[in-house]
Amino acid sequence: MTTTTVVRALGDLAHDGAHPRTTSCDCAPAQVLADRADGTVVRRGRIVAKAHAPDSDGPALTARLALAAMPALAGILLPPLPAPVAGGPPATHTPVPGHRHGSRDHRPAAQGSTLLEGRRVTLWPHGSPVDPSDPDAAPWEEAAVLLARLHATEPPLSLPPMRGPVKAALAVARMCAARPDDPATHPVLAAWHRLPAWARDEAPAPGHRAGFLCHGDLHLGQLVRHPAPHGPWLLIDVDDAGLGDAAWDLARPAAWYAAGLLPPDIWLRFLDAYRRAGGPAVRAEGDPWPELDVPARALTVQTAALAFAKSAAEGRGPDEVEQLMIDACARIASLPPELAAEGSS
Repeated sequence: MTTTTVVRALGDLAHDGAHPRTTSCDCAPAQVLADRADGTVVRRGRIVAKAHAPDSDGPALTARLALAAMPALAGILLPPLPAPVAGGPPATHTPVPGHRHGSRDHRPAAQGSTLLEGRRVTLWPHGSPVDPSDPDAAPWEEAAVLLARLHATEPPLSLPPMRGPVKAALAVARMCAARPDDPATHPVLAAWHRLPAWARDEAPAPGHRAGFLCHGDLHLGQLVRHPAPHGPWLLIDVDDAGLGDAAWDLARPAAWYAAGLLPPDIWLRFLDAYRRAGGPAVRAEGDPWPELDVPARALTVQTAALAFAKSAAEGRGPDEVEQLMIDACARIASLPPELAAEGSS
């Protein structure tokens, strides 16, 4: 199935999620929001259809969708819409808030995901994303509060592990495949092998670090305002959510701060907001790095590994921002073993 076919089919499903395809309308054409190996996302009006990665685990995705729909997480995670029905209009319909079409608003009634040419597809309400052209308005404090509330929520009994360590390991494997035996990657690999086994997805996390409800892939692209455009901020994309070390959700901004990419005042605003909201990932006051050190180093390696893989695919060298993360790996690799091991238990 070609990318064009996938996009067209997702657009049709999003359209049908709003109202039957047999109904005439003046809906805007489908808009591709993302098209990557880990998912293709298409918007049609107020509905977003996502084709998940071809290797998505069906039962795990089902559990994560149920998580996003939990009443206890209302106001934290954007809930999914009922499952799309591939190959034709849904058999029954219920209203989609905010979608006006004649005298009725519609969405399919079944919940979960459906299969489209072997790929799992889900429907979501559209929300307004963070504006990349206005960094001063980035919702760092709001993201911190949402994380704190998520981490403090009692998790359901049946939930897969958070996929943060898996994503780091996959990034390193992708780098090695893209740049085999490239000496430039040695500092990244050295920093990687300095991490404890649980941060490399080779062993369970220590008991005191596991068992929290985690997003698994926190960055500003994972927040939207819903209802758009002025509703509250919500977290989206539960593909990596699950049980694990809550500090992992703070690791990306921590790694950016440590590498010089995130200004200290923004980092402190984020950290302080998380602490004020009662977030359990770090101690309530004092030095947060005993909890953050290992996850932040893992995210540094992950980011640097992806930088090498992407730059190789594009036939170029790492850009300035990518090089900062690669240089951070070199500093990690140069630490004495006893310092590199701190925070690993």
